Amino acid sequence: MKSEKKMQLSFKRLREGQRGFSLLEMMLATVILLVGLVAIAQLVPASILMNFRNRTDSSALVFAQRQLDQMVDQPLTVNSFTDVLGNTCQLGDPTSPSSVQGSTVTSINNQTLILFNTPNPLPAPTSGYGFTYTDPNDPSGATYDVRWAVIITGNGSAASSKRFILGVRQVGGNGYFQPITLDTMVGK
Repeated sequence: MKSEKKMQLSFKRLREGQRGFSLLEMMLATVILLVGLVAIAQLVPASILMNFRNRTDSSALVFAQRQLDQMVDQPLTVNSFTDVLGNTCQLGDPTSPSSVQGSTVTSINNQTLILFNTPNPLPAPTSGYGFTYTDPNDPSGATYDVRWAVIITGNGSAASSKRFILGVRQVGGNGYFQPITLDTMVGK
């Protein structure tokens, strides 16, 4: 019986020590939980926007690569060609070697880029050195401004190499989209 009383006393002490959460502790835990949920809820729209911009950048890059591939595939003697979209694309005049022909370029941190934003609003692409392209596969109908410049190395009558600087950026849409710039050189 003594051992039974001892067990009852120990259970009684355990029950007295267990009081549960106070109202203040519950409110503090609820506030912490709500702050975490609000923070996570704010990440959802940001991630949707980043996903949209990444898709746009990927589309612009793929289109720029396709266009540049068509230019690089042309012989050095060719001054212009018609691309698969039906645009007449100028590839530079060999009688003006070592000069930038086509769209305006700038150099930032030793990287040559096509200049899209001067003067404001955007000027039309230099004739034969740019066009606008609407992506038929994009449900939102994204439109891209495509421009390029050519720098020819040669003796003034024949080209020995051509450097192509091609830039693509989305026109319109929500916000500013960084241009995609590709730079390559072909030679004999």
